[in-house]
Amino acid sequence: MAYLLDSNVLIEAKDRYYGFDFHPGFWDWLAEANTNGVLYSVEKVAEELRAREDELTEWVRERDDSFFLKPDAAVTASMQACSAWVTGGGRYDAAASATFLDAADYFLVSHAHAHGHTVVTHERASDSRVRIKIPNVCAGMNVECINPFEMLSAVGVRFVLA
Repeated sequence: MAYLLDSNVLIEAKDRYYGFDFHPGFWDWLAEANTNGVLYSVEKVAEELRAREDELTEWVRERDDSFFLKPDAAVTASMQACSAWVTGGGRYDAAASATFLDAADYFLVSHAHAHGHTVVTHERASDSRVRIKIPNVCAGMNVECINPFEMLSAVGVRFVLA
C-alpha cells in the first residue's frame, strides 16, 4: 500500500505549510518517500501542476515517471468502475459528473482503487450534487482517503531542526 497525493496537497504545502524557502525538509521527504515506494501521485496531477508556472511547477518538472504514475490496464478497468459509480445512482448532476470525469481527481481515485493505495487530499466529503469531492468517490469505491497530516503521522515523519 502506498499513498497517492492530490494536487491540493502539494499546492497547499507550497503556499502555506511547507514553503520551499523555509521547509525544504518536507520536499526532500516527498522525494525520499517516493524512492522508497511509499508515496506517489498520478500523471494527470503533474499535468495540472505544470500549468501553474511557479516554484511548484519546477519541482514537478524535476520528478520523473516514478513519482507521477501513468495509468495501466488495471487503472483503466478501475476508471470504468469509477465512472459507473459517479454517473449512476442519481447522486450528482450531469455537469458535476462530466467535470469530475475530466479532472485529475478521477485518475487519482481510479489509480488508488486499482492498486489498493490510499488517496491523500485536503478535500472533505460533501452532500453537494453539483460538486463531486474526492472523499465521496473514495467512499463509494472503497478506497481509503485521508488528509496529509494523517499520512505524515501514519508514516512517522518527523521534521527536526538540525
